[in-house]
Amino acid sequence: MDREQLKTLLEQVRSQAVEVDEALDRLRHMPFEDIGFAKVDHHRALRVGMPEVIFGKGKTADQIHAIASRVLSQCPNLLATRVSPENAQLLKNAFPDAEYFPLSGALRVWRDRTIRGKGTLAVVSAGTTDLPVAEEAAVTAEVMGNEVSSIHDVGVAGIHRLFGNLDRLLDARVIVVCAGMEGALPSAVGGLVSCPVIAVPTSVGYGASFNGLAALLGMLNSCASNVSVVNIDNGFGGGYVASLINRA
Repeated sequence: MDREQLKTLLEQVRSQAVEVDEALDRLRHMPFEDIGFAKVDHHRALRVGMPEVIFGKGKTADQIHAIASRVLSQCPNLLATRVSPENAQLLKNAFPDAEYFPLSGALRVWRDRTIRGKGTLAVVSAGTTDLPVAEEAAVTAEVMGNEVSSIHDVGVAGIHRLFGNLDRLLDARVIVVCAGMEGALPSAVGGLVSCPVIAVPTSVGYGASFNGLAALLGMLNSCASNVSVVNIDNGFGGGYVASLINRA
């Protein structure tokens, strides 16, 4: 239950459209609901404006379905990340309006499409192999109520491609940049814009990239002061933090 839903419920109690006992019944699972193997945090939507997100990797289809069912009983939107294709198909059978993104493994139910961000949120990727991480960031940002502009394959090996999208970068209120190899792209973007840049290192690259560690360290050492960094391959974290900034 998010802030608007709670406000509506309280207004209904005040106008006597809803009985007090019924309201208490609706609120019985706040702040969390214990379903045995998981404690579903129903209070999170009220705290941060986004219901609990399910990390699908390592969970069975039954576990994801049980958590998803409880989340959707209180909130219109749902996001699960790193869901296998097999589990995604079972979940789509259970929730016909669910969308699955096989590249990133993200699955969402997006019923409330209200735009809550104050401006455009751009998601930029260096190369085609960074797309799974960029897609996770974009899907996250969209379901959190942002207008997303995706700019792909503009890495520093062909920096003119980035300049060809300069107007779109300057129009953005916050930017998520996903890059592997040496991780230089967020610094290049940060030097061109005045808005916050969330850098997402990816595990793309040859041996000395150390599965994204080189990109992570390069981004942490960025000389562009508007660049902040999340963990390796954490497109979800990049999209989430950018969404919070875009709402502020």
